[in-house]
Amino acid sequence: MTYAKAGVSIAAGDELVRRIAPIAKRTGVPGVLAGVGGFSALFDLEMRRYRSPVLVSSTDGVGTKLKIAFMTGIHDSVGIDLVAMGVNDILTQGAEPLFFLDYFVCGQLEVDIAEAVVRGIAEGCRQAGCALIGGETAEHPGDFSKGEYDLAGFAVGVLEKRRILNPKAIVAGDILIGIPSSGLHSNGYTLARKVLLEMGGLKLHRHSAELGRTLGAELLAPTRIYARIIRFMFAGGLIKGAAHITGGGIPGNLPRILPPGRRALIDRRTWKVPPIFGLIQKTGRISQDEMDRTFNNGLGMIWVIGKTHVDAVTRALHKMGEPHFLIGDIRKGDRGVSFKS
Repeated sequence: MTYAKAGVSIAAGDELVRRIAPIAKRTGVPGVLAGVGGFSALFDLEMRRYRSPVLVSSTDGVGTKLKIAFMTGIHDSVGIDLVAMGVNDILTQGAEPLFFLDYFVCGQLEVDIAEAVVRGIAEGCRQAGCALIGGETAEHPGDFSKGEYDLAGFAVGVLEKRRILNPKAIVAGDILIGIPSSGLHSNGYTLARKVLLEMGGLKLHRHSAELGRTLGAELLAPTRIYARIIRFMFAGGLIKGAAHITGGGIPGNLPRILPPGRRALIDRRTWKVPPIFGLIQKTGRISQDEMDRTFNNGLGMIWVIGKTHVDAVTRALHKMGEPHFLIGDIRKGDRGVSFKS
């Protein structure tokens, strides 16, 4: 009896490390002293020249979107999702992403699949401007079907202490700007799969005229990483608050950045909801309230901007070629979100 016969291949793990070491190395940023390959990674924060640095961290996964990767055999895009879910969270503080670590667990390690996932993670780190500095691969024989796995990711960033956002700065009259998502991102997939694949009987490989591509390609569209545009806005002190719209939708996420006595009023007519959300709603006969608290409905990030900065923000976004929508404003009232149509 050997470990391999029991279900865990040390040789496969070694081969994966050999393959991913150069992939991770290409994501290196100033400050990385030691990355993939050791017992732990090292990062020199002094190289970033912060006067009073505060570390900002987040952890997340990809959820049942992974089921679509298993069904299609496409595994690189979910690595981008993994980075995006953690990095976008720390970006809402105005933090600069520094490094990322991943955890990959499967029943039996298939090196080609794991390598594809890590390539996606490295691409996500490249988009975020951070380093893939470490990770862990684990085999749990009997816990997963062949070709299946789960992911967790850990993002760490930094910001100056004096730049930490104060929710009390958000006042009635401030403007809400919505930044588009690339689709479902990484939330609501249990409902989406139930509705589209089971109730609707739709096929992932078939082209959809409504979507302009196959359903599989639509559902695997990677989560947007907002690092480039949000860095610029925070550097200019233009954002009072930023909400990453994930599980719970707008009603579950936007209030998290509002102070007591402040309520967001959002006009649904101000942006066009992408077709995938209408397809889900129509196929599943889902109420608007359920859609609102499950999906992002086309907005991946919402910013709170003071009235005097709205022109500067919109001009900058136009210059960068970034679509955006003025979706509402802040009112006095119980903390929460109201919609008008």
